[in-house]
Amino acid sequence: MEAPYARLETLRPGIGRLLARNPSPYTYTGTQTYLLGDAAEVVVVDPGPALEAHVEAILAAIGRRAVRAIACTHTHRDHSPASRPLKAATGAPIIGCAPLCLDDDGPRADASFDADYAPDRVLGDGDALVVDGHEMVAVATPGHTSNHLCFAYRGGLMTGDHVMGWSTSVIVPPDGDMGAYLRSLDKLRGREEDEVYYPAHGPEIDRPHRLVRHLIGHRLSREKQIYKAVAAGADDVPGIVAACYPGLDERLVAAAGGTVRAHLIELARRGSVEEVEGRWIARQQEDPA
Repeated sequence: MEAPYARLETLRPGIGRLLARNPSPYTYTGTQTYLLGDAAEVVVVDPGPALEAHVEAILAAIGRRAVRAIACTHTHRDHSPASRPLKAATGAPIIGCAPLCLDDDGPRADASFDADYAPDRVLGDGDALVVDGHEMVAVATPGHTSNHLCFAYRGGLMTGDHVMGWSTSVIVPPDGDMGAYLRSLDKLRGREEDEVYYPAHGPEIDRPHRLVRHLIGHRLSREKQIYKAVAAGADDVPGIVAACYPGLDERLVAAAGGTVRAHLIELARRGSVEEVEGRWIARQQEDPA
């Protein structure tokens, strides 16, 4: 696949993008790193995996500009590890999401948590940093991970893995939470100031609120589908995946299983299903609300 690896793309005033060479069925063409700021200084958002060539490309794109900070949306290993060599090279602080050290029972190595991530400053919802005369504001969006943040800057929202430009997000328990993910989507739906989304994977999203509405509808539809599968007798995750994802690429079965389990946990919170001795049973005779 043709992709602009190691080349800085200018997306709009003050926002540039670099693509890391870590393509996979889960990262699309790779992780996209963003440089926020113009001539004087920049913030590096989602520095990506600790690939020497990618770190060198980031440093070349920065040039003589000062690095105000290195900001991470979350701590999956395709997002935050390059923060450390960048800090060593520039002296800039690592800021953004809180550290999180949990085993990920998800399907891929590049989505396991970065246990060595050590921020100098954790940003909470609404915390801001002035970058080249403009505010970069943290927007808490738990769901994909419990520590996930987006960053708003000059009309753009760096969405990390919360909203992607090529696929829906994988929500994998125990840290991924479907209810939190849906609430975070609803939160973004109410943010009229965001003109365009810049995700960590896939192209920019120039009609973001329409996509968010679609994602919410998609998740609610999938939830009903999963409930109906359980009510029809599918009582374990593999059986529910087979019922709800016919013809799924084998490489994506484990990811679908994680998302199904996240939906089941959310349905169980509302009393719609129950897990009994490792088997799922429906507790209602109608679709969940």
